[in-house]
Amino acid sequence: MKFKFLIIFFALILSISGALADSKNDISIYTGQFDVIDKEGDDQTSLLGIEHKNSNLFRNTILGRFSPITGGFITGKDSVYLYTGVEAEYNLGLLKISPSFAPGYYEKGSGKDLGDVLEFKSEIKFGFDVFENSKLGYSYSHISNNDFGETNPGTDNQSITFSKKF
Repeated sequence: MKFKFLIIFFALILSISGALADSKNDISIYTGQFDVIDKEGDDQTSLLGIEHKNSNLFRNTILGRFSPITGGFITGKDSVYLYTGVEAEYNLGLLKISPSFAPGYYEKGSGKDLGDVLEFKSEIKFGFDVFENSKLGYSYSHISNNDFGETNPGTDNQSITFSKKF
């Protein structure tokens, strides 16, 4: 399982690095806790992830600034989630608020069974500029299958994110 994730992780890195040569990109590395509100405590574990945004693809609309996102994470129990979706960005002075929605592929590994391979992640991020072209932030997300699977236990996650524009 870990070998499979490493192959997927390096494929994602290679695709991102190819895109870096052509445009301005925002790469985020994040770590945190998977299944924060697990009542039994048996599915709580750590998570580590990466996310990519292309600044050239930001679009200004009447609802805010939107950009496509692509990313993935692995948990301490070998669960893997790969996703692609859309993120909005709202600048409130020093504070950046970024809600997002992303459908994706979930594999439970030896971790929590979310009921299906198709899962949907909704997330809210709060970030601050710490250096030029760098942000430090906190995010809270919920992943579930919207009752498309046999079961829908869902999971709530929190993480600390470091983002850098290249």
